[in-house]
Amino acid sequence: MIEAKNIHKSFGDLEVLKGVDLSIKKGEVVSIVGASGAGKTTLLQILGTLDKPGNNSDLSSLQINGQNIGALSEKALANFRNEHIGFIFQFHQLLPEFTALENVCIPAYIKRTEKVAAEKRAKELLDFLGLSNRYHHKPNELSGGEQQRVAVARALMNQPSIIFADEPSGNLDSTSAENLHQLFFDLRDKFGQTFVIVTHNNELADMADRKLTMVDGKIVDDQIR
Repeated sequence: MIEAKNIHKSFGDLEVLKGVDLSIKKGEVVSIVGASGAGKTTLLQILGTLDKPGNNSDLSSLQINGQNIGALSEKALANFRNEHIGFIFQFHQLLPEFTALENVCIPAYIKRTEKVAAEKRAKELLDFLGLSNRYHHKPNELSGGEQQRVAVARALMNQPSIIFADEPSGNLDSTSAENLHQLFFDLRDKFGQTFVIVTHNNELADMADRKLTMVDGKIVDDQIR
């Protein structure tokens, strides 16, 4: 599913990732923990193809679903990302002028899915997430937990094989956070997605199938839960 080898990344003179090796299987829920500055988000962005590893090693490589990511053009990479990867962030990043239904449909429209088919899929996801009465509500008319569930539906829209989540419950109250955490496992069981989650929430980290601990740009512990 994901095979990353010797991933480096520097910003100026600051070396953030120092040769990370990582293998993740289909259907796994993997948490990544560590202190601020350990390199967690940088690694997640590279695995999610939002950023590129440094070029200081000819031995670096990243494969997702058997695809060599480094060999893709920018356009091909954007298409691959749209079809195979979903993202959930701490701040939902919903477009305020659009309804919940419209926000969820955006990845499908980028893929040039017909509007009728896109809306059907979006409604199915919103129904599954308990938001059947929120189709036409804009983000400012939704609670924080509801906004994040809309963001989850958007991430699932194109049926991606992998979901990357960066502090997904960091902006939620404890009850909404617990509900979101359980939702990830329900989604994995129902749709078979792989989840890679960066989190400071110990409860979520400990729920994962594997818990990776990063220190100073390296993975120093890999625990099977």
